[in-house]
Amino acid sequence: MKSRYAVPLATVLAISSALLTGCSDTGEPVDFNAGAKGDGSAQGKPVDSDTLMPTGPKSDFRITRTLDDGTHIGRATLKGAKSGVTGSVWVWAPKEYKDPKYAKSGFPVLMALPGGLGSPKEEGGVTNYWVGGDIKLQENLTKWTEEGKSLPFIVVMPMLNPDTQYHDGSDIPGQQKMGTWLTEDVVNFTKANFRTFKSRDGWAFMGSSSGGFAGLKSVLKFPEKFKAVIASGPDIVPDSPLWAGHQAEKDANNPEKLAQGLLRKGGPDVYLAFQAGSREPAAVTSQINKFRQTFGRGPIHTSLQIIPGGRHNAWDYQKGMEAGSIKFISEHLKAPVPSGS
Repeated sequence: MKSRYAVPLATVLAISSALLTGCSDTGEPVDFNAGAKGDGSAQGKPVDSDTLMPTGPKSDFRITRTLDDGTHIGRATLKGAKSGVTGSVWVWAPKEYKDPKYAKSGFPVLMALPGGLGSPKEEGGVTNYWVGGDIKLQENLTKWTEEGKSLPFIVVMPMLNPDTQYHDGSDIPGQQKMGTWLTEDVVNFTKANFRTFKSRDGWAFMGSSSGGFAGLKSVLKFPEKFKAVIASGPDIVPDSPLWAGHQAEKDANNPEKLAQGLLRKGGPDVYLAFQAGSREPAAVTSQINKFRQTFGRGPIHTSLQIIPGGRHNAWDYQKGMEAGSIKFISEHLKAPVPSGS
């Protein structure tokens, strides 16, 4: 199913790349911790026991895009200690993050994954289109937060594929360990640089197409680490050709089989917000409905946002997020607790 959608999503990458150029501060360093020490030393007592102050070491972030409200998207290169994978990670912190009353507070993290190949060989080197000023995910999250629909998320946008093949966000034998990259290295990188939460109550995914699959699979495989996902037009089962000859490992990354295991264990509870456009192929919605009917009980809580007139693209999926999906996951995640100045 992925190849059918690779072209329009790759087009988004190219557009995003073009729109990331021309900013006067692009490439300048940005310090998200407002001068905090890079070794993770204490900045005062956290507001609660679940808040994790930045552990360090601090990464070298460079501005990719600056929003009208003065917040920045920064890019850093991560050399994954667990996976051995090296790639780009983009991060945006909402304006609340620098508010003095949240100076000792943890913030929830939303890991946003692109669809398509997201190859580092794309022109301009853009590997995650949620960064782009044409899509305006960060501007929309700011608006939704002001409207009470969304938590003020730190948005982490990692590379999804290290080359021009689909890796299904997984550790496929003989390939780069992209599952470990997403669920361990990128998580540790975020904890090193930002005030986050120790518990899974502050960790969620959002992704479209193959990115939706990767987020869905990660939550079901590691429910002790991640609590929720918005999966837009996702694949429901792994289908990378790289799995050939590795059926057992493929099964271990299959959301259907992972859901079966979670039901047998009886928890922990996860919250899966599915989305699909009404103009997408019927197979997209039918596979989501089948999954929900089969596994949507007990600890597996699901919703489905059908987007009127929606197609398989990032712009339409945000319409669904605004209509209900971002509120669905926000209600089950932890908000930053004001700590005073």
